[in-house]
Amino acid sequence: MAFLDNSGDIILDAVLTDAGRKRLARGDGTFKVTKFAFGDDEIDYGSYNPDHASGSAYYDLEVLQTPVLEAFTNNRSSLKSRLISLTNNNLLFLPVLVLNENSENKDTQRTEDGGGNPLSSGSFLVSVNANTNTDLSDITLISDKGYINGNQILKKGQSRYIRVDQGLDTTMLSAIKSLSTELTERQYMIQIDNRLGTINDMKTAGSPAFIDDDQIATYYVTMGVGDYVSELPPGELNGGTTPMGGSSGNYQVIPGPRGTSLQFGIGASDNLKSSTYLFETIGETGISAPGTAATFSTIDTTVKVTGVTTGYTLDIPITFVRTST
Repeated sequence: MAFLDNSGDIILDAVLTDAGRKRLARGDGTFKVTKFAFGDDEIDYGSYNPDHASGSAYYDLEVLQTPVLEAFTNNRSSLKSRLISLTNNNLLFLPVLVLNENSENKDTQRTEDGGGNPLSSGSFLVSVNANTNTDLSDITLISDKGYINGNQILKKGQSRYIRVDQGLDTTMLSAIKSLSTELTERQYMIQIDNRLGTINDMKTAGSPAFIDDDQIATYYVTMGVGDYVSELPPGELNGGTTPMGGSSGNYQVIPGPRGTSLQFGIGASDNLKSSTYLFETIGETGISAPGTAATFSTIDTTVKVTGVTTGYTLDIPITFVRTST
């Protein structure tokens, strides 16, 4: 790993993805570049200086000469901030992805911070089997449905799930208006460690589009296919929670124009359900919690959500938990 020399000529440094390198290695003619993406992870646009003493030619000099790393071959590390092309050049705001934990019944909230409870660490807790479900229900401050049931697929109201909302995080534009079509996400990419878990829509299990060499499974979910993606209702926030005129089931977190909502559950892998190997290898064991004599093992990880249209990403903390004794 090194920095590119950007002191003079413009340099384009491109690398193949894991899938691209695999097809190139086949040598059977299936390799063909069909898509590419640009990123600006290292750039701080706050370095643009319209007051530079030497004139307009120097306003962006510091931005242009920012040290830039060589392109990464590891897909988990590259292109955290993707560039996009838009037809509207007069945009003042771009949409974001925000965790919505405002549901009326706490179904989309992370496990509460138990104040001394090591299992309540600000992550979404995923129970991997029936025995763990029983033991978690005994723990102080982890109430009924206080975790995602990873042992089986349950519909809304029977288990917690994850909800991500998309829109403009500003009060300068009215939420009565809908987000423009050009900025609205209708497809999302969800990435999870395939050794640990799977993705579902609270009805049926999803199928990953591919699994890379790091065992990261990528799921593409699209509006109209399954129950993953739905449109968000317009309406001003009322007390910061409910849109005026909306039902209590439509609690919102986006104060400006809204796009779509992504909702999904997480299932535990067969490895986690039936074996302690991964917990002992990459996790933590022998964890005690108030309210129960059982001990637990955990694995901390993240689920990455990316909007396919805008490239905006959100990392969601997940903790898989299994009863040890």
